[in-house]
Amino acid sequence: MRVERRRAASHSLTVRGFWFALVCAMVFCVPTADAGGRDSRTQTKPAPLTVDELSRIIPAKSTGLRREVLDLALRAYQCGRARGEIDRSRLTIIDYSLPSTQKRLWVIDLDRRRLLFNELVAHGRESGENTAVSFSNALGSHKSSLGLFRADQTYMGQHGYSLNLAGLEPGINDRALQRRVVVHGADYVAPEFVARHGRLGRSWGCPALDRRVSHRVIDEIKDGGAVFAFYPDRNWLDRSSYLSCDSAGRPQPTRYARSATPSR
Repeated sequence: MRVERRRAASHSLTVRGFWFALVCAMVFCVPTADAGGRDSRTQTKPAPLTVDELSRIIPAKSTGLRREVLDLALRAYQCGRARGEIDRSRLTIIDYSLPSTQKRLWVIDLDRRRLLFNELVAHGRESGENTAVSFSNALGSHKSSLGLFRADQTYMGQHGYSLNLAGLEPGINDRALQRRVVVHGADYVAPEFVARHGRLGRSWGCPALDRRVSHRVIDEIKDGGAVFAFYPDRNWLDRSSYLSCDSAGRPQPTRYARSATPSR
């Protein structure tokens, strides 16, 4: 009897051990899922954002952002990101070929595929009247600069809450910090000013914004976002190393840049 009881107990332990092992395997070996219900083993990074996708999200007809300009801006952003110069998924685009009376600044959240802002923006007083036509990297020029910038740190200055811009393109905008080319709010950037004067006021080279939105825009793009300022300037399009890069950020031949001047 004792032997039979021992055998029964041993068999019971074996069965319980089997079921315990099976339950553990089910708990610890079944693939986990993220908050969206996706299998964590098969979860992959989102596909790279394309200009076609962005053009559908931000149509030129309703926002004024032309596909050709968006394409150049996205290329510059991706190049800067690959080089480790851009840290955030915020892309700000300024199209200086448009008149100052038109909303020609766009802030895009590339991760969420959303347009966050579409605003008025001023250009430098020596760049032109209602439309900018001349650009410079020179100290004291009071002109706007083109190309890719890193939206850097904020500070409180004579214009209130402001944002430093670090120019990334040698000879094109790399003196932005020295020139104090910053994003700030200004009373002369407003529809009311346009109604009185027929254009926006002009800065000393800064992309100044309407005070009613400047703080919110700055907070969205600061600390590593990209700012891309466009104009169909042949010198810049031919020289920029940000308009055609490989996945590692290495510059490629600029055939694309030379054929990319948007139609007006």
